[in-house]
Amino acid sequence: MKIRTQSKKVNKAWLSQHVNDPWVRLAQKEGYRARAAYKLKELDEVFHLVRPGQCIVDLGCAPGAWCQYLRRRLGTVAAADGSARLRGVIIGLDVLPMKSVDGVHFIQGDFRDEATLEALRQALAQALPQGVARGVDLVVSDMAPNLSGVEEVDAARIEHLIELAVDFAVQHLKPEGALVAKVFHGQAYDRAVRLFRAHFRTVKVHKPKASRAQSAETFLVGRGLKGATGAGAPAP
Repeated sequence: MKIRTQSKKVNKAWLSQHVNDPWVRLAQKEGYRARAAYKLKELDEVFHLVRPGQCIVDLGCAPGAWCQYLRRRLGTVAAADGSARLRGVIIGLDVLPMKSVDGVHFIQGDFRDEATLEALRQALAQALPQGVARGVDLVVSDMAPNLSGVEEVDAARIEHLIELAVDFAVQHLKPEGALVAKVFHGQAYDRAVRLFRAHFRTVKVHKPKASRAQSAETFLVGRGLKGATGAGAPAP
């Protein structure tokens, strides 16, 4: 009973903080599904990541706030039939379901599974006339594993997701493309930074204001693949 009471107190405190959070209120006012939209917004404003006409892959996209922001940034153009067409391509992926975002191709599946990766590759092949290799401008990853509370286990899980995101980016980004990935300060952090520096010419670390101060999360931004030059550079 004591543990249950403490849990209720913690949940009540979190709920109170969430309801009174200015970023939550702003998200509700501006129609975003989560306050996380403002993390990506600040990253975009600082590093100039998003431009109309791009192909963008959003990993760990549920509930869809990042997809919403990306869609607004890409904008739309009028199609021949009078409908609005997205000025670019957005493909979102998450193990959780996501309510559709207009113009976004959503894949539900585990990024760690080969079948899910193949579905993502097929979606890119259909969306990009030049094919999959070097067709993506930006990969954004808000993925985070279910944490066990055991530091060594959690560090391994976090590191594995980052490795997968970097590997995907290396295979599919254009030479001057960028990868944004959420990381956590802890055992996996230094290894994540080294991994980014091994593959990208420029690596920056940024913690957006919308990220709670007590949270260990921060974001790595890698831009420009090492060893890849020119629009026609072959995929490794």
